[in-house]
Amino acid sequence: MTMTSRVQHGFAAIAAIFLVVILAALGGFMITFSNTQQLSSAQDLQGSRAYWAARAGLGFGVAKVISDSTACQSGTPTAMTGAPASVEGFTLTVTCRRASYIDGVNTILVYRFESRASAGSSGNANYVERSVSASVEM
Repeated sequence: MTMTSRVQHGFAAIAAIFLVVILAALGGFMITFSNTQQLSSAQDLQGSRAYWAARAGLGFGVAKVISDSTACQSGTPTAMTGAPASVEGFTLTVTCRRASYIDGVNTILVYRFESRASAGSSGNANYVERSVSASVEM
């Protein structure tokens, strides 16, 4: 009795195709992950720029009140006149409110500032907004 062996062909091709598919899926995942990291980094940078634009508005408000005490009124927060409408592409809003307190014979004025910088439109992925506030006593 003679035994004939069956020769199997094609297994290496199937393994190679499987390996190429796995590597392509891994490459696609890496590209998606890289794009997500890039977007996150860009949004973080925009947030930092918005913060510093808001700080610039706050500095404007404090300097304006120091040079002209009538620039800020009592009552509800009001937008400060003369404030720049935008800083480095960010829309800027600076508000101020003055309150007075009696301490013995002295009248103490407290100014409350809020500066808000924003870019983009609300609800979009590229929207960024930062707000800073400060109180100054005179």
